[in-house]
Amino acid sequence: MTGADVFFVLIGAILVFAMHGGFAFLEVGTVRRKNQVNALVKILVDFSISTIAYFFVGFAVAYGTTFFFSAAVLSGNAPGPDGVAFAASGLDLVKFFFLATFAAAIPAIISGGIAERAKFWPQAMATAIIVGLLYPFFEGLIWGGNYGLQAFFENNLGAPFHDFAGSVVVHAVGGWIALGAILVLGPRIGRYRPGHPNAQGIPPSNIPWLAMGSWMLCIGWFGFNVMTAGSLEGVSGLVALNSLMAMVGGVVAALIAGRNDPGFVHNGALAGLVAVCAGSDVMHPIGSLVTGGVAGALFVITFQLAQNRWKIDDVLGVWPLHGLCGAWGGIACGIFGLEALGGLGGVTFGAQLVGTALGAAYALIVGYAVYLLLNAVMGIRLTEEDEARGADLAIHQISAYPEEDLSAR
Repeated sequence: MTGADVFFVLIGAILVFAMHGGFAFLEVGTVRRKNQVNALVKILVDFSISTIAYFFVGFAVAYGTTFFFSAAVLSGNAPGPDGVAFAASGLDLVKFFFLATFAAAIPAIISGGIAERAKFWPQAMATAIIVGLLYPFFEGLIWGGNYGLQAFFENNLGAPFHDFAGSVVVHAVGGWIALGAILVLGPRIGRYRPGHPNAQGIPPSNIPWLAMGSWMLCIGWFGFNVMTAGSLEGVSGLVALNSLMAMVGGVVAALIAGRNDPGFVHNGALAGLVAVCAGSDVMHPIGSLVTGGVAGALFVITFQLAQNRWKIDDVLGVWPLHGLCGAWGGIACGIFGLEALGGLGGVTFGAQLVGTALGAAYALIVGYAVYLLLNAVMGIRLTEEDEARGADLAIHQISAYPEEDLSAR
């Protein structure tokens, strides 16, 4: 049975890994043509740095386990020193792979918020710090049982904080860290300058690329949620159906609230999926539909408010999508997961509310602090000249359409 579990978790890890391609193309379709190469390179490099940081530091911070043993020990073929034991057939290793793809989602989320004006290497350094230390610290509190926080919730609020697949641990944390980065970085040139073309908003550069990114994320999300079970024995069709219902609820709500806007429609699907992660294993499908619908409308409304009224230049709307919809998902789990509303129970509204608020506050504080520090030490913003040229030419010395550049000379 162990071999089957290895395959099961591995497929989940591959599906979530494929979601990073979705992150990339969602950003490619949203940013201007002069920043598309940068989006693609950033996501792949951030994933690679995240994996290294999580392997050597982050996983130990979250779960107290290191990989400084022989391959025989790691694969479960031999006992380790001092009673160290890894599961047979390398099951613990594919679980690391699976969790590493979750960890790498944090910088992928941040990337969309700070697009078009951030320097490359400072962001790479931020990725190493966030995935090596800051994200796994909170991950360990919730999923690793560290420092007695979950016991505190259970003793004082009636139940541990429940976040099955990461509405708060992954998405809200990523979204609120991104907000801190966006506030430090500031808006793009002319974004809110009266009389400047950008002051009226910057439309997506390529709706088909944006849509493909959304589709890739939606498909991979069923690995994100369902395979969180960690074994064939623990898998539940309820998680799959709840994910589906939340996704379609997000689409329909965003369609209505966004008045048929294709960007809102495709992000509405993601909003629903973000929100259902926490309670996908305990909600009734109707509760998941409502959760996704609220998330879809919440994204549309708060994206417009953030961009137009609050003047927060969040390019892909990652704070509304992941930060706010993730927080809603954590709270919704404490509503629609209750037995009185058709859920499986084992959750309380108080624990979900406090745990969600704690995650959002922690993420905003550490995100703002890290980017403020990096900005003071090395600067995190492109020069005005490089920003005007675009990150593709300024950083990578090639555009997304090099043949066009040659023919224009």
